[in-house]
Amino acid sequence: MMRKLLATTTLAAMLIAPAAWADTIQMWVRSGVGDSFKETVKAFNAGHKDKVELTEVPFSELVQKYATAIAGGQAPDALSLDLIYTPSFAASGQLEDLTKWAEGLPYFKSLSPSHVRLGTYEGHIYGMPLSVETSIFAWNKDLYKKAGLDADKAPKTWEEITANAEKIRALGKDTYGFYFSGGGCGGCMIFTFTPLVWGAGADILSADGKKATLDTPQMRKAVDIYRNMVKKDLVPPGSATDNGTNFLSITNGKIGQQSLGAFSIGTLITQHPELNFGVTLIPSVDGKPSSFAGGDNFVVTKGTKKLDAVKGFLEYVYSLEGQKIMAKYGSLPTRGDLANEVLAGLDPRMKVGVDAIAVAKTPYTLQFNDLINSANGPWAAFTHAAIYGDENKAFSDAQAQMQQIIDDAQ
Repeated sequence: MMRKLLATTTLAAMLIAPAAWADTIQMWVRSGVGDSFKETVKAFNAGHKDKVELTEVPFSELVQKYATAIAGGQAPDALSLDLIYTPSFAASGQLEDLTKWAEGLPYFKSLSPSHVRLGTYEGHIYGMPLSVETSIFAWNKDLYKKAGLDADKAPKTWEEITANAEKIRALGKDTYGFYFSGGGCGGCMIFTFTPLVWGAGADILSADGKKATLDTPQMRKAVDIYRNMVKKDLVPPGSATDNGTNFLSITNGKIGQQSLGAFSIGTLITQHPELNFGVTLIPSVDGKPSSFAGGDNFVVTKGTKKLDAVKGFLEYVYSLEGQKIMAKYGSLPTRGDLANEVLAGLDPRMKVGVDAIAVAKTPYTLQFNDLINSANGPWAAFTHAAIYGDENKAFSDAQAQMQQIIDDAQ
């Protein structure tokens, strides 16, 4: 009887063990995360005992809501966090230190360098690349042809871009040679405009983020390029008030050239098949290419009891299967060593977005929102004033305001 009871108990334990061992990872993502990550989660859940439960939080609320949840002990196990905010959360001591595990991954050095840099605080890694975004340059091939330009030749300098813009504008009416969202959209302009100075070796902040370095010869030259195009009527007047709503104006078929995000390649292909376009890297003021590295880092809330499950999920995202799913739905490969294999069979223009990763940068600062993203911040005010108003005053005001914000936070 005892032997039979023990056998029954053992069998019951075996039957319930898998369920008992499985973890459900609570993860937050910002709204509009897109199908690439959702489909990857769906595939993971279908093939693993551990599961990931996603909660979408409005983009504008995510940072504050996560901070509040941490303070109240109600934070999720993991979060997809805009990489620009990773340093500030890491500095708060509320994220898991992933250094040993991360550096032990055989493909660690092939992960997006800017994401790893923004995920690192005081030599420790707290954020890992999840979704990678870069900024690139696009041109309308049909307008190039109409203007007598070589539609298959990517411009390599801003002198060439300006000359092309003049020929496209000469087509008349409401056709313009260039576009940018210049109406105080700090996020737009850091994404598309700053590569002009990065590729030339300049920056808007020192490497440690403690000094504003806005006023440089390279930045003044970049501003003059944009001012010149505005003055020559090569840019639609609406650009001056566009806060990002019309960021993808190239889709209207009347814009000859524009810097935009690599994510737009998929959007243009699927939603605007009538648009015949080419893409290349954004030249700097001296011709060398650069890009902004955007997207999200994967961070883990300090103290989670599901750390092993969380690591297993991220390793799946980094696997060939996971990377292929992400790319199929429009996300760039996070792993450079798999990029060619992952992009095989997809639109070849996606490769330009991947090439941009190697030359991409992201400002490292704990005050990114106050300095750059805020519509009322010094960067947004600077780009608008410098291009459309008093250039010298714009430089002096922004330099002083940025430094004051940095100093106040020390």
